Amino acid sequence: MATFAHDHNKRAWDERAKRGQVFARPASEEDIESIAGKLATSKWLDGGVKGKRVLCLAAGGGRQAIQYAEAGASVTVVDISAAMLELDRKLAADRKLDVRVVEASMDDLSELRDGSFDIVIQPVSTCYVPDISKVFKEVARVTAAGGIYSSQHKQPGSLQADVKLSTSPGGRGYEVQEMYYRTTPLPEVTGSIHREAGTIEYLHRWEQIIGGMCRAGFVIEDCMEPNHADDKAEAGSFGHRSRYVPPYVCIKARRVGAVKKGLRLWTPR
Repeated sequence: MATFAHDHNKRAWDERAKRGQVFARPASEEDIESIAGKLATSKWLDGGVKGKRVLCLAAGGGRQAIQYAEAGASVTVVDISAAMLELDRKLAADRKLDVRVVEASMDDLSELRDGSFDIVIQPVSTCYVPDISKVFKEVARVTAAGGIYSSQHKQPGSLQADVKLSTSPGGRGYEVQEMYYRTTPLPEVTGSIHREAGTIEYLHRWEQIIGGMCRAGFVIEDCMEPNHADDKAEAGSFGHRSRYVPPYVCIKARRVGAVKKGLRLWTPR
């Protein structure tokens, strides 16, 4: 059963795709070739993706699915937005790539079989659902034992902090505006370079992100905070705010419960 947030965000991303807004336009030829080359030998992804079954989750828009397919993976891309998926479908056809597209919510992957993917890739998107535990449970179900779940999330602190530079006397950074333990959607935003105007977003705590993955059957193997800080950036810009508030976190997790490459992975009791 679709939620209000699901229906709202579906319409919002359809509209963003039609307008070609940021994160809703296909990757350039240069980006496709560059990223595909890195994916072919990625240590983060156990040495590359060639021949592996990859799910690009909540990743429509003509970017990740195309890059992974170019790197030799068998790719399925899931998104709630038909318009975003159409960008993948068209670009895959133009490049003669075999990419399966599925219109579905990230927290309901009932169209996909258990254990059917070696790697699940999820760009920033968990902020659009109220309960991420459902997402992690579905990802765990469709990920093969020993498989990788590589996801990127908006950091809770970034969603708490104002998008504008503090104007308080003596203020130099970005003030915390939102409660950490909120359960309702974040306030609407306009003119933000850190959030997507027109969408409904939720703040998820670290215990929900990290703990949720572990409780779903994953072990965390690595974690990175992409450094977007720019010491020369103008005050109020993305690079300047990133000096004070890291916007994203990347997490590598592995599905446990089976023997992989001679190493026995533990099974949660």
